[in-house]
Amino acid sequence: MVQKNSLNKILVVCGPTGSGKSALSVELALKYGGEVVSADSVAIYKGLDVGSAKPDSKEKKGVIHHMIDVVTPFDDFSVSDYENMALKAVEDILSRGKLPIICGGTGFYINSILYKMSYGKTKGDEKIRQKYQEMAQNLGNRAVFEVLKNKDPETAQILHENDLVRVIRALEIVESTGVKKSDIKDEKTPRYDFISIMTDMPRETLYDRINKRVDIMVEKGIESEVKSLIDKGVTIQNQCMQGIGYKEVYESITRGEPFPYELVKMNSRRYAKRQITFFKRNENLYKYNPLLDGEFEKLCKIIDNFLNF
Repeated sequence: MVQKNSLNKILVVCGPTGSGKSALSVELALKYGGEVVSADSVAIYKGLDVGSAKPDSKEKKGVIHHMIDVVTPFDDFSVSDYENMALKAVEDILSRGKLPIICGGTGFYINSILYKMSYGKTKGDEKIRQKYQEMAQNLGNRAVFEVLKNKDPETAQILHENDLVRVIRALEIVESTGVKKSDIKDEKTPRYDFISIMTDMPRETLYDRINKRVDIMVEKGIESEVKSLIDKGVTIQNQCMQGIGYKEVYESITRGEPFPYELVKMNSRRYAKRQITFFKRNENLYKYNPLLDGEFEKLCKIIDNFLNF
């Protein structure tokens, strides 16, 4: 059980795909009386199990997991949607004297929990907002995001195309004031006291693990899973099919081509590299190699100190 002086503290387990985040978060939850809040942009979807490597009941070891299987494959889900749902889960966990452990590789999801972002104090413009909301409905979120990339590329670099609320907000600012949102200093206020634990290992070892993970996906039936989703009416236009592994397999199935082993592996490795770059900027960051003997004990001492145990 987490002590009273730790009730506004959370742990973050982040890092690249295939680096052992899920297993570590479960072990920490078992040791510290915690519950896991997933921060994975694919695991939120029901029916997308193999490609997202969702932990099964055996891997969860009885630990409660939140923010998994919360929407259907036909739903769009923005960072703002995640923020609203995940914060409720975090507050619920804290209210019961448990330790929230945010675990995942989607950096924008994690940051939406950790920080309150002002995103400028310029008044909203309903006409501009409605214009881009209609564009998103007719042409998709990416079309709106491309506009932002042209008008304010700096802001586009720190937002995700599916974070439609903030993308449109940035466009409102630049179109109504002529000042780019990236030129406005935002307040970045932490909501909680936290430390970030990034699962880290030599790059060659990580890439080998990623390659093997793709092979395991095939063994577990990623193709059958995608075919089942297609049979239910899911198309490449649905947001869920933009996840690495799903997009490539969808296209290979619809084209009648063999499983794209090397393409999925290459895209997964590239994604891991971007994740590492993103998480290295995290505040209060501790790098953890799950493959080294004695590392877990060292990590627990740091967490004990953080939680004032």
